[in-house]
Amino acid sequence: MDNRFATAFVIACVLSLISTIYMAASIGTDFWYEYRSPIQENLSELNKSILDEFISEEADEKSYNDALFRYNGTVGLWRRCITIPENTHWYSPPERTESFDVVTKCMSFTLNEQFMEKFVDPGNHNSGIDLLRTYLWRCQFLLPFVSLGLMCFGALIGLCACICRSLYPTIATGILHLLAGLCTLGSVSCYVAGIELLHQKLGLPENVSGEFGWSFCLACVSAPLQFMASALFIWAAHTNRKEYTLMKAYRVA
Repeated sequence: MDNRFATAFVIACVLSLISTIYMAASIGTDFWYEYRSPIQENLSELNKSILDEFISEEADEKSYNDALFRYNGTVGLWRRCITIPENTHWYSPPERTESFDVVTKCMSFTLNEQFMEKFVDPGNHNSGIDLLRTYLWRCQFLLPFVSLGLMCFGALIGLCACICRSLYPTIATGILHLLAGLCTLGSVSCYVAGIELLHQKLGLPENVSGEFGWSFCLACVSAPLQFMASALFIWAAHTNRKEYTLMKAYRVA
């Protein structure tokens, strides 16, 4: 094996490993989107009802999003979390302190919630099904796992190529990484579109802002790494095979 192809293969493997770690971390963490709002020091009847609905297993889309807006919420692919004061009161505290302890409460999305239909008016079951948001949500949940599975399968083929001391099977590894990159890119695009459509239907309250979190950024970084690894795998395998064929033809001649 030529040193050029071996170097390209090693670099592609490193890029593949980094992208796999980034993608796994992105899937497993809860910071795809973050909301910033003033911390509620006391629980009014309205705030208490919003919090109770958030921790309820039967919370609808509008209920848990209202809590995310008000309580510095973060959203991942699997969980939603809010930050509330550790010692809450139904009345206003007698003295305001500059700092106070807060705790994070998280609720997991069940499989039923992941595949549940989204409604034109979030929370209103009589408003009709919003097919676009429904399928965007399902794609943003499924595509990262497809991407991770394709990279793992590609790594298995790459390992077989190393055992066989041949670069030609890594063409399949490169193709699988290309498909994985497309899945990752599709997942990120679906997530952005879904968030924008949600905010069009549920406007952010006053003094509340939102931004994409570091989990989302990891997924965004993972996609180009997968594309670069794919290009190196395919280039190394194809060029090595081409040179081997020319050398064989030369020897025969």
